[in-house]
Amino acid sequence: FARLAENAAQEEFHVLCLNTKHEVLSSHRISVGSLDASLVHPREVFRPAVKEAAAAILLVHNHPSGDPTPSRQDLAITERLEEAGRTLGIDVLDHIIVARRGHLSLREYRQSGLTSSLGG
Repeated sequence: FARLAENAAQEEFHVLCLNTKHEVLSSHRISVGSLDASLVHPREVFRPAVKEAAAAILLVHNHPSGDPTPSRQDLAITERLEEAGRTLGIDVLDHIIVARRGHLSLREYRQSGLTSSLGG
C-alpha cells in the first residue's frame, strides 16, 4: 500500500480479506474518490469477505493530503463498518490510514483517547 501513500491523487478505500490466522486471502479496491458513506457502503465492503468466507477484514485508505490524521468521517465510517461486521460475524481488525507522512492505525488511535481532540 506504499503506492497509495506516495502516488494517489484521490482517496482510495481498500479491504483485505483475512482467514482465521489473519493471513491475507485477497485485497479489493472498494472505491476511488472522496471518502464518504455513499462510496464506502457496508454491502460493498463486506461482499468479497462474504464470498471468500473471510474470518476478518482489514480496512485501508489513503489521505492524499499527506497527513494520516483521521477525520470525524473516517471514524464514523469505521464504526459503521464495525457494526456491520458484528452482524455478519466478520471482525474488522483495524482501519489503517496511509499518507506520505506516515500511517495510522485507527484502533490504536481510538485506544489512545486522541479522538476527543478531532476538529472536523
